[in-house]
Amino acid sequence: MNHVLDNPLYNALLSGNKHFASGTDDVKYFPKEVSPFAGTRDFNPTLITALYDLLPNGRVVVFITAQQSDSLSPWEVVHQSAVYQMMGDQVAVSDNSHNEIVPLTVADVPQMLSLTKLTNPGPFEERTIEFGDYFGIFNDGQLVAMAGQRLHVGDYMEVSAVCTHPDHLGKGYARALILHTIKQIVALGKTPFLHVRTDNTRAIEVYKSMGFTIRQQLCVNVLLKK
Repeated sequence: MNHVLDNPLYNALLSGNKHFASGTDDVKYFPKEVSPFAGTRDFNPTLITALYDLLPNGRVVVFITAQQSDSLSPWEVVHQSAVYQMMGDQVAVSDNSHNEIVPLTVADVPQMLSLTKLTNPGPFEERTIEFGDYFGIFNDGQLVAMAGQRLHVGDYMEVSAVCTHPDHLGKGYARALILHTIKQIVALGKTPFLHVRTDNTRAIEVYKSMGFTIRQQLCVNVLLKK
């Protein structure tokens, strides 16, 4: 039997994120204002075409496969990148909390969008905050670092949107926010995981130093319906 994290997008829409799900039993996708993510029960041409047929022209989706594939017709492949899926079940969570960390709210979304646009930690839309708890650190009223939860896949919860403004790197903000987020996840009885681009060596080394381990490599496909 395949592990639920082998097909994280579809299984998230089937379980912890099912309140966002549109589509059919075999093909599911998030509202575009929440996330461009979409998933299918199996990776096969029939379901890839079914997803295409469900969505309007001009819709962009992000679809995860076990490996890079050229057979995603009728979709136009806009971009492909490799990511590591990393598990945080070995990360030691301290009782100490960074006193500058605050919960982020809808009022903070404009700054969250600006920071994610600048740092590109992954897709972040106007309603992405609805995935769950997001936390940030401010400096003189400016959001300079953030992290939060995204996919809720059964017993697993994803740490996501980890980013720091370039002017505030090296201050330990990302590490503190990740640990804070993991503490929330563990308190819910869930296991933390995350995705990181394979070429983001700086982030990978930080995650490894915290106790994250690589579970597998996946391909992220950005697809466009013309």
